[in-house]
Amino acid sequence: MPQPWTASHKTLYRKRLSNLYVDRNLTIGEISILLGIKQGTIYDQLIRLGIKVDKNKKIHAFNRRRLSVNIKKDESLAEIIGILLGDGHLSNGQVWITLGTKEKAYADYVNELFFKIFGYYLKFCIRKDGNRDLYIGFKELVNYFKNMGLVENKVRSQVGVPSWILKNHKFHAHCLRGLFDTDGSIYKIRSGHQISFRNMSMPLLENIRYMLLKIEFNPSQISNFSVYLTRKRDLSRFRSIIGSRNPFKYKRLKRWAGTEVVKPGWL
Repeated sequence: MPQPWTASHKTLYRKRLSNLYVDRNLTIGEISILLGIKQGTIYDQLIRLGIKVDKNKKIHAFNRRRLSVNIKKDESLAEIIGILLGDGHLSNGQVWITLGTKEKAYADYVNELFFKIFGYYLKFCIRKDGNRDLYIGFKELVNYFKNMGLVENKVRSQVGVPSWILKNHKFHAHCLRGLFDTDGSIYKIRSGHQISFRNMSMPLLENIRYMLLKIEFNPSQISNFSVYLTRKRDLSRFRSIIGSRNPFKYKRLKRWAGTEVVKPGWL
């Protein structure tokens, strides 16, 4: 027998399920995965809240994709943009993210983040060299990213960070995290350790340096298609403020980037 809901519970549940089932047009199965709740429970809650259940309107059930009009430009999207600018690319009708042989756990994190934002999981394949490709065939999503300034060939087009991220400093750390987790490095040098962002797109390097300065780091000038952080305090602050969701790179940050730390969400 379902327990009675308080008025505040009813308001909370209706807002959450209306957003997922009606606004984002997810199926009951997809909501079940997203919330970690049984499908039967989701169905019962929809009925109790008076939200009409109609699977014929679920575009996913017929393998037709449509991009939600309610995608928010927030911290999660800024991180996905950083990931795409690092190890992603667009092709004709497809979005791709290529990760290394030691990054299965990070691939799972990227997949869940992608689903959180767009309501779709990525497919994956493993290359002969062991690298992992995450991808989705979704023309509308490709156009969405292109309208934001992303391109098919990042080097040839000299891509940069979208203006909505550059204009709001609260998005900087999240975009930088996505870039570091894909295309960044931390390693030993003679005088200690160093973090680097390397890319062949000069506008992107300029944007990386700009964001680091805005959140009070001390990046180097652009040199050898790279921007560097070398000061001990910068490395420690990087671990605390930006961090990593990539377990392989987080271990290196933990070992070499000081002791002041806010643990990343995947721990």
